[in-house]
Amino acid sequence: MKDPIPYSDDLETIGKDEDATIREMNETFDTILERVAEDEGHAYRSVHAKSHGLIAARISIHDNLPPELAQGIFTRPGTHDAIMRVSTNPGDLLDDAVSVPRGLALKVLNVEGERLDTKY
Repeated sequence: MKDPIPYSDDLETIGKDEDATIREMNETFDTILERVAEDEGHAYRSVHAKSHGLIAARISIHDNLPPELAQGIFTRPGTHDAIMRVSTNPGDLLDDAVSVPRGLALKVLNVEGERLDTKY
């Protein structure tokens, strides 16, 4: 196994067409939203619209983590409440008998510090 790589802004390489790709993805998501709203009579998320469960969780961050692991929210020891959401990836609310991939989202609550800037 390779050693973890400490985070640095210069690790990310942004492709010359990334802005166009993101714009196209947003247009696709808008199309999905509109079609599902027409079909269902109600707007849902464009992806992962159907929740299958919400799970209350708690994350423990131990002290004395090695420097390569003590990054971001892992720099300060302590505990955080969290919420996990299990969903299916389509924007349509399909019957549970339809086999599609599942997704798992994690939201960590009450994290101190600066939030990442989001461009979109």
